[in-house]
Parts: sequence; structure tokens; C-alpha cells
Amino acid sequence: MGIRPRKACPDETCFQDLKEMLQDLEGRFISVALSGSFETLQGKLFRVDEGKIILVGLFGLRIIPICTISSIDHGPFAYVANSADDTVSVINTATNTVFSLIPVGDTPFKIAITPDGSRAYVTNRNSSTVSVIDTALNEVIDTIELDPAAIPRGIAITPDGTRAYTANQNNNTVSVIDITATPNTVIQVIDLTAVAPPALSPNGIAITPDGSRAYVANTGNSIVSVIDITVTPNVLIQNLDISPGGVFPAGIAIRPDGTRAYTANVGNNTVTVIDITVTPNVVVVNIPLVANTPRAIAITPDGTRAYTANENTSSVSTIHLGLNEVINTVSLAPAGTIPQDIAITPDGTRAYTANQGTSNVSVINTATNTLINGPIEVGESPIGIAITPILI
Repeated sequence: MGIRPRKACPDETCFQDLKEMLQDLEGRFISVALSGSFETLQGKLFRVDEGKIILVGLFGLRIIPICTISSIDHGPFAYVANSADDTVSVINTATNTVFSLIPVGDTPFKIAITPDGSRAYVTNRNSSTVSVIDTALNEVIDTIELDPAAIPRGIAITPDGTRAYTANQNNNTVSVIDITATPNTVIQVIDLTAVAPPALSPNGIAITPDGSRAYVANTGNSIVSVIDITVTPNVLIQNLDISPGGVFPAGIAIRPDGTRAYTANVGNNTVTVIDITVTPNVVVVNIPLVANTPRAIAITPDGTRAYTANENTSSVSTIHLGLNEVINTVSLAPAGTIPQDIAITPDGTRAYTANQGTSNVSVINTATNTLINGPIEVGESPIGIAITPILI
């Protein structure tokens, strides 16, 4: 995770390399370990001067000689939407510690992060808004007003970082937001009832790796909506009924190779696999889970495994995507309960769950499918979680 020199620089060449690394990270949040000490400091790298850095964090302002720095980490960071106290917690996944708490809108629900890691977008259910967080400053820089009747839940961002899409539960729509504009602007609202069978209560949303389609999991009536986002305006091209094999899909994820979409179905404890390479899209298989109420699903970067966050059994199921079967289930309880969302680090080594019942985040080692230490305490009733990409 991040950049980790093994030891303090022994010579001028190493010192200059470390200084150049720090200059590249200026303005971003980092954590630094100091040689000869167990101390690790986390904060914004305010400035790199000759022979020293200025770091600003919860400790205030600190001037640190570069020669005393033994390691540097700069993410990835996990952003957690805390629904009960209207905040977003920021976790440094290198240390698994919270170093920032950001006030956002009313009842934050889900989070998406731009491909360059510079912005985090948070849907706020009860205010029908989207908060835009500058991840260098870790503060809200814009608030996007949606239709007051929208009640946004899921959110996804296109691979080119130009558009954000929100799944609006109450009025059965998807809002399209131009995130290159200042301020960010809603440019289209897509009616998911326009194609038969009409889709109800959109929840999760995902976008294909090539940026050609948006997929919406509609919890109200077991429909997956398919939107062509290559044309202007975007067009709803299919409402796929996945029942009776899949009932009430809540979460949705797409394989990195763009061949399959996977829905976490809270109504009958299954995962539906959809072939998205054919027109129209078709259901391939439904995978039964041994756990109850899968709320969210995430796929490893290599496309070999999927992980579901199971609300009622407070567990995470591991699905082998080659076999289309569950190969492991990890219990989060009693330390972590009622998981609502799950995200995987860019290197695929860890999965993080947002546990609403215990107001914390569990961390799973994906190689061994075991919990790593105790859960991380965050804000009240976390529902959404997203992790930044690794940026050098």
C-alpha cells in the first residue's frame, strides 16, 4: 500500500529520492513512520521544504525532518458513509485507522470514487443530494441537488471520470451528473418505468469497465435495468426480470472483463449471474447462498472471486466465479453485525465491510478468508463503503 522505503535514507541519493516522492504527494493525505520511534503520523502533506516537510493533521501542524522518515503510506483510503450521524469516516488501509471525519448531507448512504481518486461522491437519502468530497482536503466542496422526491441510494462513476449516476429509490429514476462541470450538474433523469416491465425501487448501480452500459438493481420488483450510456441522451434499453431465481436484487457488481453482472438478492438469498455480452442480456445461473439477506456484492480485481455482505447472518460469503458456487463464509459477529456494504482493496488482498449494527468496519484477508484483528470503529450506523485506487 502506498510507498514504503524499508529504512531511513543512508545517503544523499536516497534522501533526494525520498524528497522527490514527497514532493509528488504534496497536498495529499499521507502517513509517515519515523525512524527510531513507534510513532506514525497521519495528515495532509502541506508543504515540502529543503530537508523537511510540514504535515497538518489532528495533532495540529508538525515540522518533520525528511531524514527521520522511515516509511511513507498514501493509501488507498476507505471512505465510509455513516447514516445516523451524517458523516463520512476516512480509513487509512495501510494502518487501518480512522484519521478524518467529514460532515455531509442528511443520511449518507453509498459512496463512489473517481478513477483518479481525487473526489468521493456520497448519496444523501433524506436530503436527496450528493455531497462531493475533495479527497486531498477531505472536505465537501460541492453539494448536488437532485429531485426532492428522488431519495438516492446507489451511485457509480464512469471509467473516464466524466459522469456520475445515482439510483433514485422513490421516483424510480437514475440521475446523470456531469462531474466535469463546475458546479457539478444534473444533465439527465432516466425513467426506469419507460420500458416494460417497469422497474421499481432502484438500489444498486454499476457501470461496465468499457463505460458503455449502466446496470441498476431494482429491489422493488426483481428487475435489472440496462442503460446505454454511449448515446446522448442515455437510453434505457432493457428491463430484465431475474425472478423467480433472483428476488429483490439490492447490490450489483460487474466482472472486470465486462462479461457478467452479478446481483445480490435479498429476497431469496441468491446471487444472479447475467450474461451481458448478448443482446438482450440473459440470466446464466442463480447461486444459492448459505447466508441470509445479501445486501451488497464486490468482485476482486482479477475477477476470480465475489464477496457478498450478508445482513441477517452478519457474514461475508466468498463465491468462486469460475465454479459459480460459494466456497467460504466468514462470520463477522459478534464484533461486526448487520453488514450493509463491502469493498475490496485495489490489490485484492483485503475486503472491508460497513457494519451498521456495530458501527464499525471489519477487515478480511482474502487469501485466507479470515478476519484481520478487531473491527475499526467509525461513525454511527455505516451503510456504504468505497476504496480509492492506488495512485503513485
